[in-house]
Amino acid sequence: MRAFAVAVPMVLALLPFAAMAAPATWQPPQGTTEMPLWPDGRVMAPPKLKGPEQVREATSKGSGERWAMLQNVALPTLTVFPAKDGGNGAAVMVVPGGGYRVLAMDLEGSEICDWLTAQGITCALLKYRVPASGPNWDPDCNCRDIPAVPMALQDAQRAMGLLRSQAGRWGINPKRVGVIGFSAGGHVVAGLSTHAQRSYSAVDAADAQPSRPDFAMVMYSGHLWAGHAHGLSLVDDIAVDDAVPPTFIVQATDDATDDVRESLAYYRALIDAGVPVEMHLFARGGHAFGLRVKDAPVAEWPRLAERWMRDIGMLPVPL
Repeated sequence: MRAFAVAVPMVLALLPFAAMAAPATWQPPQGTTEMPLWPDGRVMAPPKLKGPEQVREATSKGSGERWAMLQNVALPTLTVFPAKDGGNGAAVMVVPGGGYRVLAMDLEGSEICDWLTAQGITCALLKYRVPASGPNWDPDCNCRDIPAVPMALQDAQRAMGLLRSQAGRWGINPKRVGVIGFSAGGHVVAGLSTHAQRSYSAVDAADAQPSRPDFAMVMYSGHLWAGHAHGLSLVDDIAVDDAVPPTFIVQATDDATDDVRESLAYYRALIDAGVPVEMHLFARGGHAFGLRVKDAPVAEWPRLAERWMRDIGMLPVPL
């Protein structure tokens, strides 16, 4: 993928909103550490901001669940949640979904970190640029939009390098760093897993670290399947090879937002490339279930993920 070398100071992108009172935005939970991804707040391109960064309460049409919807992220960050009881050396970066328009910071973010840290895993929550930072449906033109600069992928690649470069600070093994992504975040995870090279020019020593994860979890992803006319083929920006890390996939077949063939297409490509992959499909669960569904078999996915992480050596086997 072509690198984009020209940096744009984000202060310029924020000027239209400088005179406005700062609205409430997402705040990292107590006991966590938030850090900027890019030196001096500089990124490769600004997102198409429609206002200042702010968090609003949204309600899921499918489940009625309320969740924290973060909008207009110009300055991406990584927030580290320490593992319980000192941790076991593993870390997982969490990539929330939101259609590349917004970020579900609690449902597919902090709540996932609470689960991971309870397993002894250090968690790093990615707040990446939105909107239009990856393939998305633009309501203004009622059309599909693919940004010229893959902003979300750039932020995720940068975050993986930053996390590994600070492994000593967080007490983690830089060779035991995984990632989990939900919905659009699942597409980010697939991009991380399949791109050996960064999608931007290196800015410092953190970018010398590998950006591919050591293991990956793809949750009800979108933007992977090429569509009905192409069988179970993947989209062009996801090119699987045998260097993709062990992968865990989960989706519900009644997902009305992202067709289950999104997962099937990725699974098939991984199998064809000889990548170790485990997939779980559930009859009921819909979309964006996170950890909140309690009355359906899909609620078992965290236990299945824990078992899988033990199987690949990323979690210790209980005595």
